[in-house]
Amino acid sequence: MADEHLDDNDTFEEAPAVADAGEAPPQYGVGPFSIREVALAGVWLVAFIVSFFSLSTVRFDSVWTSGLAWILTIALPSVAVFLIALRRLSPDGIRRVGSLGIDQFASVAFSVSAIVWLTYAWETVAFVIDGGPWLRSWVMWVELVLMLAGVILTVFAPFIPVVGEDFRLRPEIVAHRNARPLRPITARPAPAPRPAPAPQEEQPAYSAPAYGAPADYGNPYAPYGGEHVADQRWTPDETSAAQPAYAEASHTGEHAAQHTAEHTAVFAAASAEPPRHQAFWALAPEERDVVDESGAPIWRIGPGAWALVIEDRGDLFVMRHEDGRIGYLHDVRDVTRG
Repeated sequence: MADEHLDDNDTFEEAPAVADAGEAPPQYGVGPFSIREVALAGVWLVAFIVSFFSLSTVRFDSVWTSGLAWILTIALPSVAVFLIALRRLSPDGIRRVGSLGIDQFASVAFSVSAIVWLTYAWETVAFVIDGGPWLRSWVMWVELVLMLAGVILTVFAPFIPVVGEDFRLRPEIVAHRNARPLRPITARPAPAPRPAPAPQEEQPAYSAPAYGAPADYGNPYAPYGGEHVADQRWTPDETSAAQPAYAEASHTGEHAAQHTAEHTAVFAAASAEPPRHQAFWALAPEERDVVDESGAPIWRIGPGAWALVIEDRGDLFVMRHEDGRIGYLHDVRDVTRG
């Protein structure tokens, strides 16, 4: 065995935990299954048979007829044992349940079932102590002992010398993404301040003369009602009648022309400013890594496809992937802009 070379001061956990398939010594079991897997299957088989007996002493009521209690008490461990057997018989079959490996799922399944049976036992004993009758049969105690044995063969198996051989010297593989170490969190950079708008000259507001009642009742020739209006008389001929309208139209035209010229000048000045953070397409001459804030590669760009650049910072590009991820390209040499 692998632990025959351990000294008296060495412990079981200090032995090598990972080895290549060619370096690991042979592991013997029962047929295609290890000793731990056979023992766990035997514990489950007895628990599965006992689950069909009555859990109540008053009437026949097994876990299969007690609502949804069968899911956590016996169905969850059954699925775990089935997956363990399937892993040996079909290595390319189901390898994990979500982010949990098969052995991790089995540990959770038997632990949950043991807690449910322990709750049943606790409620029964507490009810008897309060003076009530004993309502649950021997099935409860047998199932509790069997599920605790399943916990020992799953949760604590790596620390037991005999059945722990099933976990030692396993080949090392890449972990599932949900089981990998967490990525460091980096503070989000502060947004760049927006440029202040260019100041514009205030234009004098133009207001047409308001016609109203004459303010000077002694002057019948003051049609605008202002005290600053000169006292002048006009004759009802065509030239005199057209003169006020012509003066007002001329003043309005001059003001409109001045206003249009100033707006044209402001628009031309704004158009002359270079655009900031304008997105463009880029094509790298060879494959290059796009990294995150910590420098870890996220994806690669290359000459086979155009990549979207959302910001040009001179010595680096801020890139956006098709799935929305943001990264940084530090090597911007010879990049073709599209």
